[in-house]
Amino acid sequence: MKRLSLLLVLLLLAALALVACQPSGGTTAPEATVPAEESAPTEEEAAPTEEEASGEETAAFECTDAIGCVEVAAGDPIQIASALVISGPNADLGLDSQHGVEIALMMRPELLGHAVELIAEDDGCSAEGGQTAGTKIVANPQIVGAIATSCSGAGVPFSQIASDAGYVTISPSNTSPALTDPNQAFHIGYLRTAHNDLIQGAAMADYAYDVRGFTKAAAIHDGDPYTEGLAQAFADAFTAKGGEMVAFEAEAADATNVEPLLTTIAASQPEFLYFPVFIPLGSLITNTAKTIPGLENVQLAAADGVQSPSFLENTVGTSEGMVVSGPDLAFSNTFYQDEFLPMYEADYGTAPTAPFHAHAFDATNMLLNAIEAVAQQDADGNLLIGRQALRDALYATSGYEGITGTLTCTEFGDCADPKIAVSEVQNGEFVRIWP
Repeated sequence: MKRLSLLLVLLLLAALALVACQPSGGTTAPEATVPAEESAPTEEEAAPTEEEASGEETAAFECTDAIGCVEVAAGDPIQIASALVISGPNADLGLDSQHGVEIALMMRPELLGHAVELIAEDDGCSAEGGQTAGTKIVANPQIVGAIATSCSGAGVPFSQIASDAGYVTISPSNTSPALTDPNQAFHIGYLRTAHNDLIQGAAMADYAYDVRGFTKAAAIHDGDPYTEGLAQAFADAFTAKGGEMVAFEAEAADATNVEPLLTTIAASQPEFLYFPVFIPLGSLITNTAKTIPGLENVQLAAADGVQSPSFLENTVGTSEGMVVSGPDLAFSNTFYQDEFLPMYEADYGTAPTAPFHAHAFDATNMLLNAIEAVAQQDADGNLLIGRQALRDALYATSGYEGITGTLTCTEFGDCADPKIAVSEVQNGEFVRIWP
């Protein structure tokens, strides 16, 4: 009897074990199954779900750029920045370039299905202003690149801040040789459509020595990378031709009395006085020079830092007959005269107020072209813009036909097709006289 009870218990346990091994549906498994590796997938298994397909697409659309990407969601604008001198005594210089940027965006308001939005900062035409503007811009990770700065003094700190953050910078009017010199102030990611002042200095030396026959010259700068660099470039080229630099002086940009400086220079008996400074100091030197004994007949000369209506208003009468070097705006293409200038005057109610509006237009289009070339776009319109890819595309610019000429960039960011002219103040206006 005990054996029978034990046998019944064992049979019951075996039955329970068989039930526990059945599929959840409760049906009995077939006696033979197709091995797993040979079984055909069901229709559901063969086609991935929408969620799976979306996941695979997302995984493929990812940033692989060495220094990161700007992500622009479908429907959001592509943001670029400007940092130009748009207030204060040198505003004519920066607002002129700002207008060039804006005209480029009026003509190309959309890129890859996205609106292009401009965020404008002020470079203050100073190192402090450049640092402040650069810090603001790199704090916004959506900004792709910047058209900056107006003044080389602002460009030195700005370009370093932008470079360290992985951004690109294209300047329409920085001309200091230091900014594209790897042994001085060049930072990767920086380019410019403005000329290098090694070229402007040499051109002004050609005019003074070869055209006018002057053999003794003096120069004044204010310590800014632009003013000192251009004055030095002129001095080097002038002495290389056989001329003599009888004075090379510095004066503070905010000076209020330049009589002692000019009296010292007059004692050295120059024939040609070159002061490539900005509007406030340039106006003061111009208004004072003719009152200094020994400078009455000296040829006064400045550069593009004063080539504006404000300077002419500040120096009525005293600037008559002085000469100014700067970019040559006698462009061979018809677009500048037939389309660009009419848009400028219609939109801003004035003729250009400085020489760099066309360079700003070219800089903006170079940046837009590079963005368009490197951006990845998915089916929904989302963009990934690689920062290193953008740098590479800009430095690879070659044979670009802009307003200012045919632009090709060097490895250190000089992209201009440089042409320099000399203008003379005649009846209160700048009139191109050479070449």
